Amino acid sequence: MSKFVDRPRYSCAMGGALGVLRAINRAIPILHTSAGCGSNLFGGMNNGSAYIGGGYCGGLALPSTNVIERDIVFGGDEHLREQIKTTLEVMDGDLYVVLTGCMVEMIGDDVDAVCSEYADADVPLIAVHTPSFQGDSLDGYDTLLSAFAKKLVPRGQETIPATVNILGIIPGQDVFWEGNLKELKRLLALIGVRANTLFGEGETIADIRRSGSAALNVVVSDTYGVRTAQEYEELHGIPFITTGLPIGITDTETFLCAVAAALGIAPEVVTQALAPERRTYYAYIERLADLYNDVDLQRYAIIVGDANYVPPISKFVADELGWIPRLAVITDQIKDDDVKDNLLARFRDYESAVAPDVRFNTDASSIKHYIAELFPQNHNDRYTDLYNQVVVIGSSIERGIADEYGYPLLTATFPVTNRLVFGRAYAGLNGALTLVEDLISAVISGR
Repeated sequence: MSKFVDRPRYSCAMGGALGVLRAINRAIPILHTSAGCGSNLFGGMNNGSAYIGGGYCGGLALPSTNVIERDIVFGGDEHLREQIKTTLEVMDGDLYVVLTGCMVEMIGDDVDAVCSEYADADVPLIAVHTPSFQGDSLDGYDTLLSAFAKKLVPRGQETIPATVNILGIIPGQDVFWEGNLKELKRLLALIGVRANTLFGEGETIADIRRSGSAALNVVVSDTYGVRTAQEYEELHGIPFITTGLPIGITDTETFLCAVAAALGIAPEVVTQALAPERRTYYAYIERLADLYNDVDLQRYAIIVGDANYVPPISKFVADELGWIPRLAVITDQIKDDDVKDNLLARFRDYESAVAPDVRFNTDASSIKHYIAELFPQNHNDRYTDLYNQVVVIGSSIERGIADEYGYPLLTATFPVTNRLVFGRAYAGLNGALTLVEDLISAVISGR
């Protein structure tokens, strides 16, 4: 029997695709699915992603066929034609994407054939198959971007040297997606590399179409974006590297060196570019030293969340903040043993030589059992419990556990319902400083 998922931190594939389309200006989703799918998915994403909002065409403005029993019996192709025609008349966009739900996939509606009837339209219209049985919202990101690589990005583009596409950061699912992309773009510019983030501040559909001219795809994830990068390599001849999400000075240097090596940029370029950044970074960190030592701000850390965040946050708090990461729980549904091995490798070779106990578990209630195993209660009244100085870095789902044990909680991974996030980042150097601010603020908020 497969393991159940308690309080999932993701939705279905359609939800992931909707999150990406919400991040693309003037992109119009057309849902071919049952009534309620769009509003439920956008409602959950908006609340869980620190209130990302509906964007240009989201929320209750989503065009949808709202298929009913008649469509299931007789097919929904004609209903879809009608909805596409109406949407093109009413909604002003630069890209239209038909997303399919479970029912129409099971009855076999030929969505691709319907969309092909609009091949000569003034704006592109493509179909993307996103039923829940093909994956969750994390997979939906790759499903949509892979479809872009096949159907939207022209082939045979001339390669532009020192340009890269950034993959692996999922809008909405990554609460800090926009700030993270902006920071990675800034860091790459320091070594003379232009980054196409596909979406985010200043990016347009034209940038997605130009993504076939990149010299390299950089996947800042061990799990998500890899499938898309493989499609780009097969269809557009663009090689790719995987780096993980860099947080802090050490990971940032490793990240830039990896990109530089792949593009043939000399290592000294990275060294020179990071020198002033390093001085600024440590000048801020130095301000924390007196408070950190005077009131003993070292803590144990429990990190819970997705595969993109848990490894780099664990390493950052251990090697740069001087905390002890005691438990790291990756909550994604990871079925590939090779991917698990790659993720486990991220927890090795810490400079501090202090690595956490790593678990893979989709069940939110398991966190409490792990805490009981790793932090045994001290029943000797003569001594203070040695394990009461703990900070939980997770999601709003961990609120109950944090309250029960009296641990401070920093919500950093989806779902985040107790914060409003605009352009904040946790990636890179500026993001690491923000992370330190948030962590220390969580500890001293009661002073």
